[in-house]
Amino acid sequence: MNDTVSFGYRDVDASEKQGMVRAVFSNVAAKYDLMNDAMSGGAHRLWKDQFVARVKPRKGEDILDMAGGTGDIAFRMHRHGATVTVSDINPEMLAVGIERAKKKGLDGLIWSEQNAEELTFADRSFDAYTIAFGIRNVTHIDQALREAHRVLRFGGRFFCLEFSTTTWPGFSDVYDAYSHRLVPKLGKLFAHDEDSYRYLIESIRRFPPMPKFEGMIREAGFVQTKVEPILGGLVAIHSGWKV
Repeated sequence: MNDTVSFGYRDVDASEKQGMVRAVFSNVAAKYDLMNDAMSGGAHRLWKDQFVARVKPRKGEDILDMAGGTGDIAFRMHRHGATVTVSDINPEMLAVGIERAKKKGLDGLIWSEQNAEELTFADRSFDAYTIAFGIRNVTHIDQALREAHRVLRFGGRFFCLEFSTTTWPGFSDVYDAYSHRLVPKLGKLFAHDEDSYRYLIESIRRFPPMPKFEGMIREAGFVQTKVEPILGGLVAIHSGWKV
């Protein structure tokens, strides 16, 4: 039986998803940050600030920022003195991040093209692993979580920022209508790409709800797992520790 996974609202062969997702992000890389502002009204900046505050990056730490492409999370952690390795499966996204770092005059970041499911880093290489708005695009999420656990040192921490399903009555209906009807139109307007942004919204709807994803993090070996909902779970910060 073929291994099928979700690609938006479609089920596709697992072997095809990685290439399909890569094509989406190749298409949107140049306008990715502009579209994040347009889609969230700039709120994604506050969510990322809150996320990094929870990570508490410190000077001398080695941190892996997976799916970190354009550098938004890495730049914030770099300011705290951490040594940050920015990894992404998509070279176009990394290229955008490298160019942004140059314009900001940020030195010392490490850029590495990586597949979250098959990291090339040695066991116990990092003090923290972060991934923001990226894990829902991974073909086998459980495998990526196991890899995150593998590359963390004992006492290392895992943090994931991801869209989820808000539990606020009424708000979920309003957001569903907005995201399905307006976001693809914004994608067409700003990035000339309606289909890619339709996929991004659909991928949010297919992502596991907060309790199920927390269970997956535990199954990967993490302990003291925690979920911090934002806007009732529209976005959530997931965390866990390797002991």
